[in-house]
Amino acid sequence: MPALPARRPGASLEQALRQAVDRQELQVHYQPIFSLAHGRTLEVEALLRWRKDGAQVSAADFIPVAERTGLILKLGTWVLEQACRQVARWQREIAGAEHLVASVNLSGRQFQHAGLVDEIRRVLVRTGLSPEYLNLEITETVSIEDCEIASRTLRTLRDCGIRLAIDDFGTGYSSLSYLKHFPVDSLKIDRSFVCSIERDPRDAAIVQGVTALAGALGLQVTAEGIESHAQWVRLRELGCNRGQGYLYARPMTAEDLEPVLRKSLSLKAAA
Repeated sequence: MPALPARRPGASLEQALRQAVDRQELQVHYQPIFSLAHGRTLEVEALLRWRKDGAQVSAADFIPVAERTGLILKLGTWVLEQACRQVARWQREIAGAEHLVASVNLSGRQFQHAGLVDEIRRVLVRTGLSPEYLNLEITETVSIEDCEIASRTLRTLRDCGIRLAIDDFGTGYSSLSYLKHFPVDSLKIDRSFVCSIERDPRDAAIVQGVTALAGALGLQVTAEGIESHAQWVRLRELGCNRGQGYLYARPMTAEDLEPVLRKSLSLKAAA
């Protein structure tokens, strides 16, 4: 009897993910990005979540599958539209939310898609969100293969009025080169440099260096993964003015986030 063909690794997860898309089992959660000075929410980052059979499936498991299969194009557009529509609604309905920004991750597969810019424009028109209140986050590895094409795409997005951020800054091999060639507005310091910042002088030096560099270039800086008051204090001492992490709020549904948002936006505005 001939041997059965081996199941491709991740095939069952791929099938389940396709079914989840069709059944609308996926959900967008939001995590606030705060001013470290006053605790006011400045942005909300949209994060894709999937519960399968009552259990949370790690994004680290299913996002690579979505990338490999091309499903990320459909998912990415859906997340973008959900986030833009939700933030536009909050801007209309919550006092102080007029300048709230939607922050959305842009995957490598999306970034390489020829219709990316036109699709983003259509989403903004459909949702009514002004381009200046959309921030697209890209990782340093997204643009390695063709720096010229990446730069052109980012400049087109920037010319539309959309904000751009480099996520996980400092973990790639050519961070400084990206700052020279790409028209970004902000940097997100990777959580690996934040987790021990109050104990490790090397992490503190890296954060201080990134903050100083960003300041010299006129860029905003957001520290990721803030989980303790001690980390918050040290980040402020080092000149970082924006943060994100469990100390403030975990990612949550729009419904759960709304009271948190209303309370935060009632605080004094900060940089």
